[in-house]
This record gives sequence, C-alpha cells and structure tokens, in this order.
Amino acid sequence: MEKLTIQTHPIAGQKPGTSGLRKKTREFMSPHYLENFIQALWAAIGGVAGKTLVLGGDGRYFNDRAAQVILRMAAAGGAAKVIVGQNALLSTPAASNLIRQRKTDGGIILSASHNPGGPDADFGVKFNTPNGGPAPEEVTARIHQETQRVTSYSILETRDIDLSRLGATRLGRTVIEIVDPVADYAALMARLFDFDAIRRLFSGGFTLRYDAMHAVTGPYAKAILEDTLGAAPGSVINAEPQPDFGGGHPDPNPIRAKPLVDLVMGPDAPDFAAASDGDGDRNMILGRGIVVTPSDSLAVLAANAHLAPGYKGGLAGVARSMPTSRAVDRVAAARGMDAYETPTGWKFFGNLLDAGRVTLCGEESAGTGSDHVREKDGLWAVLLWLNILGETGLSVADTMRAHWRAFGRDFYTRHDYEALDKALAEEMLDDLRARLPALAGQSFAGRRVTSADEFAYVDPVDGSRAERQGLRVHFEGGARAVYRLSGTGTEGATLRVYLEDHVDAPDRLEAPVAEVLADVIAAAGEIAGIAARTGRRAPDVKT
Repeated sequence: MEKLTIQTHPIAGQKPGTSGLRKKTREFMSPHYLENFIQALWAAIGGVAGKTLVLGGDGRYFNDRAAQVILRMAAAGGAAKVIVGQNALLSTPAASNLIRQRKTDGGIILSASHNPGGPDADFGVKFNTPNGGPAPEEVTARIHQETQRVTSYSILETRDIDLSRLGATRLGRTVIEIVDPVADYAALMARLFDFDAIRRLFSGGFTLRYDAMHAVTGPYAKAILEDTLGAAPGSVINAEPQPDFGGGHPDPNPIRAKPLVDLVMGPDAPDFAAASDGDGDRNMILGRGIVVTPSDSLAVLAANAHLAPGYKGGLAGVARSMPTSRAVDRVAAARGMDAYETPTGWKFFGNLLDAGRVTLCGEESAGTGSDHVREKDGLWAVLLWLNILGETGLSVADTMRAHWRAFGRDFYTRHDYEALDKALAEEMLDDLRARLPALAGQSFAGRRVTSADEFAYVDPVDGSRAERQGLRVHFEGGARAVYRLSGTGTEGATLRVYLEDHVDAPDRLEAPVAEVLADVIAAAGEIAGIAARTGRRAPDVKT
C-alpha cells in the first residue's frame, strides 16, 4: 500500500450546480476528472484529516468505481473514518439521516438524481454538510474555486475494498465501516409513522403498487412496505437497482412512469400507487383514477401531517420553492402557520429547518420532505400518505376532493423544453427580463398582466441573498407563469415554464387541467416568444 501524489492541472467546467456536479458519465471517467473534483472538495472543507464522512450512491454506472477512488483518496488525506453503504448504495435521504445520526463531518452522495444512468448517460457527485443537507452556495463556490487551481491529488495505491461485507476494515489508518443501507432509515420511519395503522390498512385488503424504477429505493421499499408493513409480495416492482435503471429514465412523473399512470387509470387499478427516482428523494403519488401533482401532495401532507405520530404536535411552518404552486400557502393561512417561498434547490430549506421555522417543505419537481432529514424524501412521502389514508379511511381521489373543497384548487402544470441551445435559451430569458417592467397592464391571449418581476430571496435566518431565481408574470385573477432555466441537466439547456391558476368554484374543481389553464399557457408562450425563438411548437415534457 503506497500513498501517491499525482500531478494534474485544472479541468474546466467543474462548477457544482444546485445538486452538486453533474456531467456525462464518460466525462467523470476521463483521466483525473473525478480525482480533481474530490481533491478540490477536500481543500474547500479544510481537508479530511481526522474527519468522519458518509459515502454512498444510487448504484448507477460508475458508482462502484467512483466509491473506490474516493475511499482511497479519503485514506490518503488522513480521514478517521468513512461510513459506506453496503455495495456503495445509499439513498439520498438515508445518507442525510446517517450524516445526522452519526454526527459526521458530512458526506458524499454519488448520484445524478432523476437523470438516466449508463456509460453514455449521466453521473454526479454531491457534498452534504454536517447538518445532512446539500452544500450551500458558499461551499460550492469554494469547491469551484479549488477546481480552478488544483495541481495535484493524493491517493493510496491498493486493492479494492470488498464493499459487500458488513463491518469495519481499514484502508491505511482510515476505518472503513460498511453498513446496511436500509436499517437506520427504516428505524427512523418507524419512529415517525404509525406502522400499526398502515399494517391494518394492508390487512384489510388495501392494494399498492410501488415502482422503484430499478433505482436505489427498491431495497428500502421492499424491506419497509412488504416485509415490515405487510403489503402483498410483488407490490414493489422494478425493485432491483441496476446501473442503467433497466434502460429507463428514473424520473417519477406521468411521462417517465407512464405504465404506472396507465395502471391506475385502468380496470385493475390498485388503491394506491407511487414511484421514486434514481436516488430516492423524489416521489409521485397516484390513486385509483387520479395522479396527484407534487404541489397538491405537499398541500395535503401539510393539512394532514398531524395524523402521523411524528407530527402530532403540529407543524412549525411550511416552505415551498417559488415555482411550486401556492396550494400549501392556503393551508398555512387557514391553519395559522408561517409559509416561506424559497428559490429552487433543497439547500435553501436547510436554514429554515435548522432554525425550527418550518417542519414540512417541498418542490413542484416531485420533492417533499420534513425536518427528519435535510433532503427531500420519496419513501417518507409515501409512508405519510399511507398513514393519512389509514387514519381517514378515504381513497386518494376522495382525499383530493375533500382538500379542494376546503381550500380551493391550484390548477398547475409544468412545460419543459429540453436540450435547447444554451446561448439561445439565455438570450430569450435575458430579453424577457429586460421587458418585465413594461408588461404590467398589457394583455396576452385574453389575460391581463398585473405585475412581473424577477424573484430574489433573502434568507430570513442568515440574511444571505440569492438573485436571479426565476422570472414571474402575474395575471389578473391570480394566475401566474414562471420561467426558469433548469440546473439539473447535462446537455444543452432546459427551459421550464410553470403555469397555475386558482379555482374555488365548486363546479370547476374537477375540470380538465388543460382547459382551465389554456389561456395562461397561451399567454406565457406569447410573452416569451417561445415558438418563434426556439422553433418548438410544444414542450418536450408536460407534468
């Protein structure tokens, strides 16, 4: 075993985004690429000597090799211990829980979340801080700075560690502790939810279909839903994590998980269905004859969380990302809770959670979570839904109808224009940004604009400010359109347009979404000139 110092040079483009560094897998596999980034990460956090870290990932292609490299670099840097999920697997919320429960100095999560996996697909590396949450902007900025001046990295030359065997071993002077990736997380879920109520639900004939999409939550869902709670064997499908996610796209939305949507709309629909993404932090909730939007799901959970033991004392407050519909705001107003609007990116919830200002938070992009970890948590959302259904005895569809009657309905959709030329997309939004002050009073597709602005956020805990977080156009009657360029893709640019309108007329609560939002969609397209600027007559994905 020998410690090597390898000479290198900065590699352009290693700037972490909202969820770490995501690139094509082959780029991460190129000489020095991963090693440079990890060395820069060590430098940004003051080195790893004497520190304890958590390491794991979603099992995508290159996950196993990257884990071995990082372990050898951690040992070369003098780390005291690295806690690794068995076979280098850990869901993102499980990793967050381990960081918090074991009081470590942070952790590295190997994932590109909902992006496809494989040698020609995507890979990612994310650092989570000691609170269990994604690194804030000040930390990712330091990492980026270090990538621009790295000249060497240290690594041990040694054989691979057998990550399939539980227990502790040593790599140099560093302890490598290999743990069951499910056990600690499952214990946390048992403390938060009434497992007996959920068991009674299943013993009464309640049926479930959970699509793990050949991603990391398969083992978690089988262990908890089938083995512990008594869901029928086979309720969890696509449960074996695969390096290419079975050739699929592990994004739990009605487009990528269409077979599940078809199932709940058909004659053999289960009572409840759900899906999770690559690293287990996103979720999609469905019931017989209905797909629940993530914004609606957050609002329902906020309104009913008190039915679960972990939240019986009530919620300190709620938070949502700015593009998420305002449905949860209406719950907060009715229940006398504080509600916060943050930029997109889970890291912006961290200060609010740590300060005890909020208990639940969520994003329209299928992410929901609470103060139990510092990440969104797909399986947690499923279990909270099941706990609520077990207590109320209502179906998913009837739960939504009751919620809309109580709070009105925020009709909502998101249109994604994928793989746009980045320069073109940025120019289009720059032009719209310049026109924002003049939009008020103008009408588009029969909708009059009342105000338009660019969202900026001042963190109420530490006073930090985040600029340029999305363009907002508000219409008479309460509708709005939001425009953002996504930071989670690895190819070109993705323009996301978020569209919503609030309806409280009882006879329109179940109207088709496309019908209610038709003029808002048309107005949003006309304002930005999307068809004329991009040549796209329709979005690539509607969710």
